[in-house]
Parts: sequence; C-alpha cells; structure tokens
Amino acid sequence: MVRNMVHQYKLNGYNIVLDTCSGSIHVVDEVAYDIIAMYKEKEAEEIASELLLKYSDRDDVTEEELHLCIKDVKALVETGRLYSEDTFEEAAGTFKERSGNVIKALCLHVAHSCNLNCSYCFASQGKYHGDRALMSLEVGKRALDFLIENSGSRRNLEVDFFGGEPLMNWQVVKDLVEYARAQEKLYNKNFRFTLTTNGMLIDDEVIDFANREMSNVVLSLDGRKEIHDLTRVDYSGNGSYDRILPRFKKMVESRGGKGYYMRGTFTHANPDFTKDVFHMADQGFTELSMEPVVSAPEDPAALTKADLEIVKEQYEILAIEMLERKKAGKPFTFYHYMIDLTEGPCVYKRISGCGSGTEYMAVTPWGDLYPCHQFVGEEKYKLGDIWKGVTNDPLREDFRSCNAYSRNECKECWAKLYCSGGCAANAYHASGSIRGIYEPGCELFKKRIECAIMLKAAEAEGGV
Repeated sequence: MVRNMVHQYKLNGYNIVLDTCSGSIHVVDEVAYDIIAMYKEKEAEEIASELLLKYSDRDDVTEEELHLCIKDVKALVETGRLYSEDTFEEAAGTFKERSGNVIKALCLHVAHSCNLNCSYCFASQGKYHGDRALMSLEVGKRALDFLIENSGSRRNLEVDFFGGEPLMNWQVVKDLVEYARAQEKLYNKNFRFTLTTNGMLIDDEVIDFANREMSNVVLSLDGRKEIHDLTRVDYSGNGSYDRILPRFKKMVESRGGKGYYMRGTFTHANPDFTKDVFHMADQGFTELSMEPVVSAPEDPAALTKADLEIVKEQYEILAIEMLERKKAGKPFTFYHYMIDLTEGPCVYKRISGCGSGTEYMAVTPWGDLYPCHQFVGEEKYKLGDIWKGVTNDPLREDFRSCNAYSRNECKECWAKLYCSGGCAANAYHASGSIRGIYEPGCELFKKRIECAIMLKAAEAEGGV
C-alpha cells in the first residue's frame, strides 16, 4: 500500500503543512491551507466553489486567485513536495541488516548504587531490581575491549558512564578513560565519553577531569526547589536541590556553558513543567531537557489523562516563550525542540531508530549485556555478556527488525519519520512488547514535533 501522508496544524498564528515522506514543510495562508486539505478528495472546480463561499467576505479571494493557488499546490504534488509517496517501507527491514553486528556505543553501568532515593526512579534507586554493585576495573576494561572488537571499521565510539550514580565509582571511571585513551592509539579508535550524574559528589577534581575527558555531562535537576525536593531526596528524606545547584552552576560555568544538559523529569506533581524549565533558564542554564515520567498507571507519579492535556498546552507555552526569550537576547535550547529540517538525520536513522539491542547496548557491573539501560534487570532481555558476546541472537534479531514500519499504528502516523517508531523500552513497559506502543508518549512526541517545526517556521520567517 502506497501512502501519501500530509499533516496540517495551526500554532502561534502559523498555518503549517508537513509532507511526511519528503520532509517538506510549508507555511501557508488560510486559503492555501484549505486547498491542501481538500486537494486529494475534490476537483479544482469544487474546491474553488466551496472556498468562494467560505471567503465571500474577502475581496482578495477571487475565482482566478483560487485557481492559481490550486495550480501551485498541484506543482508541489508533482515535484514530490506534497502528498509524496511513502517508498521507505520495503527498505525498512533491511537497513539494520546492512550494518551487520557492528556496535558503536555502550552504556556502562559502573554503579548499581545511588546516594539518592528518588521516588520515580525506573532503576529502583540504582539497583535495577537486583543487588547493589560497583563495576570492577577488570570488567570495565573487558567492556571497552568488547566494544573495540565489535566496532568493525567504525572509528568513533561512544561510552556513557551511567548508574545509579557513577561518581560513587569515580576512580574506576577515571581508570577506564585512561585505558580507553591508550587503546585509541593501538586500534585507531576515538572515544567520546558522557557522564550522567545527580551532582551530589561533584567537586573540583570531578569538574577538572570531566572538562578534559567528557564530551558531554548530563546533570539531573527537576527544576524548582519545591518540585525537585519532592522526589529527589536522600535516604533520610532530605531534598538535594540546595546541595547540587551550586555544584551544577560551577561545572557549567567551567565548561563555558557548552557540552552539558540539564535533564529533568516531570510527574503528576508538575504537569506545568514549563515553570521548571523557565526556572532552570533563569538560573543561567541554557541547555535544557525535561522528560515525562514513564511509570505504571497506579504509581502516584504517573501522568493522568488530564495531566497529558495540560502538558500538551505547556509545550506550546514553552515554544512561544522560547521565541520571546530569543528576541530578548536570552535564548535557551530545549532538547526535544532540536530539529534540523535541512540536514537532519539520514533516512537510515529516521526509519531504524536509536539502535538499542543492535548498535547500542548496556553493560551491567558484572558484564551482562542488555539492549539499553531501561531493560537492565529484565532477565528475558539479556543479550549475553562481554566475554562470550551476544548469545541471544533471536532477541537481537527482534530488536533489529524494530523500526518505524514494524508497528501497524506507526505505519499510519505522520510523525513516524521523526520518532522512528518510538522507544522500544517505553513500548515494552507500557504494553509488554517492544512492538507495542506507549500511547501517552506518542501524544506528547507529536505535540513536541509540532512545536519544534513552528519554531523553525518562526525563524525562517524572521519571527526571531
């Protein structure tokens, strides 16, 4: 079945038309917007007749002008920029096969332990439903060797130091970076490191080392003090905001305001999460991300249906405020609005997604391999280990076949080439299958994409 998919919406005074398969974005006036909506179902004369009646109070909408506009729309269709055919489905199943079993990134769980006791933690306070553990240097070295051995001719490799709280195993992190740098020279590889931390153990030595060796640091802050301290508490129940904020400010300042992300989570307690985003921006942080909590429906932190409607409104508020702040010379970046409409992800990435379970894997403190950090602890999703490699080949093949066309709901969705079929982990936790969908996540993702495109439209039209 050949699909011709167009998505139309109005936001912040812009009439936006997205052609799904070509990626073309059209910002049009009201009349052209209506013509595009009617174009595939009605003939030119019928369209003109209906719109003459609709716009009878406008002198500039004449039969001649309408036919000229219809002709312009027809030209866009004929040149593949509107109602373009979906020709990607046949190739979707083969893209990941072409890369073979090359692995390009690992998430090293150097600490299954944490010094905070966050109530919404998907990792069960860093234990991942198991025992507390720290990765040994020997296991970490073997993980890096495993990555090199399975990276083929790929030179650039990525390693995330993750937890729990990785700074609880800081010496091993430093030693692994030193080991990796030595291996770079031997195997013509280049490692890019990321550190994710709650900030409790950041000191000058951590800052200096991270500035030298970490391409990116992800700093966990949930925004306003009253919101952050509601969930991100220590084991005595004390909030962490006042302790980590000065550390985060010092680290970000020392990095020149680059190479970091403030990463927060919003829950049922703050569906008005824009207040938290703006709070972080007012604190001088400019690289921001706020993620919706993913939890069981009965969890007190879970977002309700009513919350989702609030959140969607908040995404619009956020986008409009970002425009205003940019005009005022105080711009900030919001991760989910980062979109490149001219040189964005290639077709492979748009269809295949993040590569979890194939190009990207997580390593536990004792060396087991999982598709990503969100599957760690789910025994049936264990892929193998860093000594024997991937031994659960059917599971890897299952992940390899996950793409934007492997779910029936995705095939008919206008956003599929932006989300690439969505997050397999979220799908699993919501539906019990990596081929399921996480409906609230889909709703929010589509709203974010609409807002991101609107921001680009404003930029193109000189609105910022």
